[in-house]
Amino acid sequence: MKRIGLLSDTHGYWDDRYEKYFASCDEIWHAGDIGTLELAERLADLKPFRAVCGNCDGGDLRRLYPQILRFKCEEADVLIKHIGGYPGHYDRSIAGKLYVNPPQLFISGHSHILKVVYDRTLGCLHINPGAAGLQGWHQSRTLVRFVVDGKNFRDLEVVELGEELKAKQRRDGVCVPY
Repeated sequence: MKRIGLLSDTHGYWDDRYEKYFASCDEIWHAGDIGTLELAERLADLKPFRAVCGNCDGGDLRRLYPQILRFKCEEADVLIKHIGGYPGHYDRSIAGKLYVNPPQLFISGHSHILKVVYDRTLGCLHINPGAAGLQGWHQSRTLVRFVVDGKNFRDLEVVELGEELKAKQRRDGVCVPY
C-alpha cells in the first residue's frame, strides 16, 4: 500500500503547505508544468518524486523528466502525461497508447481543472489534480492525495490550498467571480 501526493501546474510556485500535506505520503507525483528545477528539487527532498515535463517547462526540466512516464505502483499500471485530455476526449498525442494498452490509472494536468473520472471504455481511472500554482485561469489551487493498494485506488482526497490565488488575481487586475 502506498499513499500518493499528486499535483500539477505549479509553474514554479512553492507553497510551504506542500510539506504538511505530503508528510503522510510515500511518494509525490507531478503531472507537469513544474516551472523550476528548484521546485522539483524541493519536492524531491520531501519524498521520492516522479514527474513529467509540461509544455511550459524549460530545458533542464525536459532533460530530467520525460513527456510520458509509465510505471508500476504496487500492482497498478500508471501512465502520466501533462497534456492528456479526458475520457472520451483524450489528446491525440496519447490516445493511441491509451486505447492500445490502457493503464489502470491515467494522470494528466495542463487544463488547470480538477477532475476525477472513471473511463468505463478503457477500465481506467483518470485523475487531473488541477493546478497548485498561481499562474493560470483556475479559481482554486488544488492537489490530490490517494492510496494505491495493490491494483485498487482508494481514499482519494482533494486539498484546496486557499484564497491567495484570488487575492493575487485581484492585484493583477484579473476578473474574479464572487
